[in-house]
Amino acid sequence: MKINWKSKLSSRKFWALVASFIASLLVIFKVGENEIAQITAVITAFGSVAVYILAEASVDKATAKNKGEDDSSNEKNK
Repeated sequence: MKINWKSKLSSRKFWALVASFIASLLVIFKVGENEIAQITAVITAFGSVAVYILAEASVDKATAKNKGEDDSSNEKNK
C-alpha cells in the first residue's frame, strides 16, 4: 500500500490532525500553554503554506496542459 503524500500534505484535515496530535503530546509532557499555542501556530502556518504551494502547482499543471492542447489544436486547424 503506497501513501499519496501529495494528497496528504494538501489536506487541511491532515494538518489539523498533526497540530492536535502534537498539542496533545505537549499537554501530556506539561509544556506551558503559551509554548503549545506557538508550536500549534507554526504547524498550522506550515500546513497552510504546503497546501497553497501544492494547489498552485496543480493550477500551473492544468494551465500548461490546456495551453499544450490549445497549441496542438491550432496546428491542426492550419
